[in-house]
Amino acid sequence: MATYTPKNILITGAAGFIASHVCNRLIRNYPDYKIVVLDKLDYCSNLKNLLPSKSSPNFKFVKGDIGSADLVNFLLITESIDTIMHFAAQTHVDNSFGNSFEFTKNNIYGTHVLLEACKVTGQIRRFIHVSTDEVYGETDEDAVVGNHEASQLLPTNPYSATKAGAEMLVMAYGRSYGLPVITTRGNNVYGPNQFPEKLIPKFILLAMQGKDLPIHGDGSNVRSYLYCEDVAEAFEVILHKGEVGHVYNVGTKKERRVIDVAKDICNLFSKDPDKSIKFVENRPFNDQRYFLDDQKLKILGWSEHTAWEEGLRKTIEWYTQNPDWWGDVTGALLPHPRMLMMPGGRHFDGSEESKDASYVSNNSNQTRMVIPVTKGGTGSPRKPSLKFLIYGRTGWIGGLLGKLCEKQGISFEYGKGRLEDRSSLLSDIQNIRPTHVFNAAGVTGRPNVDWCESHKTETIRTNVAGTLTLADVCREHNLLMVNFATGCIFEYDAGHPEGSGIGFTEEDKPNFIGSFYSKTKAMVEELLREYDNVCTLRVRMPISSDLSNPRNFITKISRYNKVVNIPNSMTILDELLPISIEMAKRNLRGIWNFTNPGVVSHNEILDMYKNYIDPNFTWVNFNLEEQAKVIVAPRSNNELDASKLKNEFPELLPIKESLIKYVFEPNKRT
Repeated sequence: MATYTPKNILITGAAGFIASHVCNRLIRNYPDYKIVVLDKLDYCSNLKNLLPSKSSPNFKFVKGDIGSADLVNFLLITESIDTIMHFAAQTHVDNSFGNSFEFTKNNIYGTHVLLEACKVTGQIRRFIHVSTDEVYGETDEDAVVGNHEASQLLPTNPYSATKAGAEMLVMAYGRSYGLPVITTRGNNVYGPNQFPEKLIPKFILLAMQGKDLPIHGDGSNVRSYLYCEDVAEAFEVILHKGEVGHVYNVGTKKERRVIDVAKDICNLFSKDPDKSIKFVENRPFNDQRYFLDDQKLKILGWSEHTAWEEGLRKTIEWYTQNPDWWGDVTGALLPHPRMLMMPGGRHFDGSEESKDASYVSNNSNQTRMVIPVTKGGTGSPRKPSLKFLIYGRTGWIGGLLGKLCEKQGISFEYGKGRLEDRSSLLSDIQNIRPTHVFNAAGVTGRPNVDWCESHKTETIRTNVAGTLTLADVCREHNLLMVNFATGCIFEYDAGHPEGSGIGFTEEDKPNFIGSFYSKTKAMVEELLREYDNVCTLRVRMPISSDLSNPRNFITKISRYNKVVNIPNSMTILDELLPISIEMAKRNLRGIWNFTNPGVVSHNEILDMYKNYIDPNFTWVNFNLEEQAKVIVAPRSNNELDASKLKNEFPELLPIKESLIKYVFEPNKRT
C-alpha cells in the first residue's frame, strides 16, 4: 500500500472542534509539514482550540472565508499548498431548519470555490473532503449491517442535504477534472473543545449548572459516538494511506440511545436521572438511527482506542476545568437553540422563551416547518432496497443468485456486458447503478475442465482478463465485487495430508497446477489480492438440492461409470449462497474458503444417495492412476479450512449435516 507524504497542508475550519484536534495532532507529529489554517471564526470556532499549535514554526493561521475565491486562490499559490483537508462547514441540524440558506452558502458554495481553485491552480495532490454519516439518511432500527461506502445517499434534513450536495461536487471534480479527491463520512464525535450546541457538551454544562437535561422526543434515537482523538488519528491515517477516489466511513459499531447518554452523564455527576431529565418537543425531523460499516478504514490500519466510559470521563474533566472556554453560551444550552450564523460573534434568535436566556428577540414570527408524516407516524422514509448487478446469468450460480434475490425481495439486474469489454461494464454500472456487484461468470468448460486445456486463450480472456477488468471498474466506482472463485487450486501435500483435518487457509498459496483452468483461477486470485473492493469466495465441488442439474456434483458422480473415493471440501449452495448475499450486506472483503466445514468422500455421498434417493443404486471405484487414463487434466483434491467463515457465520453446518438437511432430506423418496 503506497503512502502519501504531504508538504504544505491547508486545513479549512481548523478553529472548530474536529479540525482543531486534527491540526494539533499533525503539528505535533509531523514538524516537517507546514500547516496553514483558514477559518472565518464563526460562532462555533475558537482560536483557543489551536493554542497547542500556536507557537510552532510550521503553523500559520489566516482568518477568512472559504467562499472568497480570491483569498483561496492566493493562499494555494503563495503557500504552495499541495494538500487540502476541508472541514469547514455549518454542522448543527437544529440550525439548518431555521437558516437553511446559510448551510447552502457555506457547505455547497464554499466547497465549490475550493474545488474550482484546485482545478485552476493544478497543484493539489490530495483533497480530503469531510462529510457526515447523515448523508445516508436513517438506518432501519433492526438493521444488523451498517451503511457501507457504496450505499445510496438519502439525506433527510437541510444540513445533510447540503453535505450530500457538496459530495456530489467533489465526486464530479474528481471524475471530470481528475482532482485527487477522498471523502470521509463520520459518526458523531465528542470530546474537549466542542461548542455546546451539541448533545454531550450541552448536557455536561447543564449538569455542571445543576439544570435539567432536555431530550428531544422520547430519547430512543440511537447514535454512535467516537472520541475526538480517535477521529484525529483516523484522519492522520486517511491522509497518508487513503486512496484517491475512495470514500471512507469513520465510525464505530457501538451505539447508544440519547436517553442512555443522558443517564450516563447524570450518574457521573451523581444526579438522579429520573429527576434531572426532561423530555421536550422533538425536532421537525429527527432520524432514529445512523449506523456505519467501518471495515474499509480498519483495513487501512485504523481502529477505535477510547472506550465510551474513558472518553466521557476525559470530556467531563475538561469542561469542569474550562467552564468559560466558550464565554456566554446560555442560548446554546436551550432545548431548541437557533444560532444566527454571523462571523465575529454569537447571536441567538428568540424562537424559544427562557427565564435564564440573555438575548434579544429578532424573529418572534418565525415560520413553523411542517413535515409530512409517512405511514407509521415516524416521518422517516424506509431505507431503499439493495440493488445487485449480477454477471453469469446463464451460469448455474448466477441463475440461483437471481432466484434468491427474487425470494428475498432484493432488486437485481443481470449484466449485459462481457467481462473483457470495459466499456460495456461501465455502461452496465451507469445504467443500473448497483450497490453491489456479483461475478458468477467464468469459463469452467463443457462438459468439464478438460475443455480449457484446448481453449487456453478463451479461458484466459474470461477467467483472468475479464475478472480483473470487472474488479477494476468496480473499484473505480467504489463498489464491492463478490467474486465466485474456486478452491480447486490446492492439492493434498505433506503439510496438509489427506485425512489429517489440516485444511488450507485463506493465506496459503495455491499448490495445484494440474489443470489449465486451475492455473488461471490461481493466477487471478493472486492478482485480486491487490483490490480492496473484492470479496473472493473459494467454491468447491458445488452441490445443490436440484439433483436433476447436470452441474451438480452429486448428479455428476451418480452418472459416472466409475468414481474415485477421496475426501474433499465441498460447497452446499442451498446453505451458502444466501450467506454470500449476507456477506455483501456486511461489506466483507478479502479471500474466504466458501465451503462447509469438514470433508466428505465420494463414497459417503453415494451412500447417502442410495439411502435417501435410490436404494438400488450401485457404483464402482477406481484409483487416481485409472482415472488419469480417461481425463485430460488431473483433478484437485483437498480440504479447505472453513474456520474463518464459521466464525463469521456460527450457524454454518458441517458438510455432512448440510448435505442431509439441504439436499437429501428434501429429495428423500419413500
